[in-house]
Amino acid sequence: MYKRLSIVMFPVLLVALIGAGVWGYLEHQEKNAILIKAENQYQRAFHDLSFHVDKLQSELGNTLAYNTASQDSYRKGLVNVWRITNQAQSEINQLPLSLLPFNKTEEFLANMANFSYRAATRDLNKQPLSEEELSNLNALYSHASEISTDLRAMQTKVMQNNLRWMDVETALATQKEPLDNTIIDGFQTVDKKVAEYSDVKWSPSVLSAFQTRDMNMLSGSDVTAEEIRQKAAKFLNTDAASLQVVENGAGTEYHSFSVSAPRSDRPDGIHMDYSTKGGQLLWFSASRDVPEKKLDLRRARDTAAEFLDGHDYKNMTAVSYDEYSNTANITFASRSNDVINYLDKVAVKVAMDNGEILGMQANDYVFDHKERQLQAPKLKAEEARKVLNPNMKVDSEAMALIRNDLREEVLCYQYTGRINGGVYRVYINGDTGVEEKIERLGKDEQQVTQT
Repeated sequence: MYKRLSIVMFPVLLVALIGAGVWGYLEHQEKNAILIKAENQYQRAFHDLSFHVDKLQSELGNTLAYNTASQDSYRKGLVNVWRITNQAQSEINQLPLSLLPFNKTEEFLANMANFSYRAATRDLNKQPLSEEELSNLNALYSHASEISTDLRAMQTKVMQNNLRWMDVETALATQKEPLDNTIIDGFQTVDKKVAEYSDVKWSPSVLSAFQTRDMNMLSGSDVTAEEIRQKAAKFLNTDAASLQVVENGAGTEYHSFSVSAPRSDRPDGIHMDYSTKGGQLLWFSASRDVPEKKLDLRRARDTAAEFLDGHDYKNMTAVSYDEYSNTANITFASRSNDVINYLDKVAVKVAMDNGEILGMQANDYVFDHKERQLQAPKLKAEEARKVLNPNMKVDSEAMALIRNDLREEVLCYQYTGRINGGVYRVYINGDTGVEEKIERLGKDEQQVTQT
């Protein structure tokens, strides 16, 4: 009997064993392919970063070599510095450095990009580079050379010793102390040197462009986890005892509270974040599948507006629309004294089957909402309108407060109109008449904004 059983089972077990081996081999090959692809992407980003920092140093040198009276040449050089600096920032963001203190170098590059962009976009004939700005350029040239030398030294070690970026990611993720990886040590050395640069004098306007949002910017008293629990329960209209509250980043400028609420009708439940100062809701998500669409964008907009009004977000007007997977994402901006404030924004996600609110993003509103004393624009509406393309057929106009490319708050005349087969919003600076921004509206937005 056992002999017969073994005759039957042996081939079955053998086939199963071979199948398991093949499956394991294929899984191993697939995993290796993913790791190789990630490694190649990291290597490419690192070598591109080294190339662009070297190019940045060269372009700064070229710019300084121009005659200071040659404003057009200076402008071209500064635009190239801005462009290359942005490329270097993009490559840093592609490297697994999120857990590594490299913020001083990122801040340095961001300030350099903002400095060069501001200088390049102003009228250098009327406002040429000052002695301090020329001194900054010389300092930037020297520091870019030093950073380039350090990155090239790292690049040589990486190539000679066949170092892998995946090892960097693993070391950072496991947070081994000390972090003795050669690449990590190299980046820490660069960041330490950059932190000691004191000869570059950034203006307040340049520094403000890199200013990150943190809880110290907010007003109000610090709240407790229990106070957050009660706030969240009121917002969700649910039992406070069912909510879980977790404290994040205690003792840092990013101190916040996360709230989670289990829900039987959605696997991921409901999640929310609150600020510690003032206990303000930053965002919440209650996502679910939306199988069908019964509402149009207008109805979704009205539902979202009622929701905001019911939660004390007053005087909000819808400014943009996006429809995806039977959900509507509608952005609202505050409106006061006939001025649309695009800095005070709240985005609401609406299910288009029954109008349920599936989420809200309120970071912009929390950090930018404040009383502002706006001065009347120097230009009249008729004067600003003359700046528009004469072929544009204006449908509506309004006053709007926006943040321009230089991160400055500017009061503009907002014109919505038709040209080249599309509908556009054009923002004209109310003091200078400069076209600060142009946006093309999507087809859905065009239909809704006509109501």
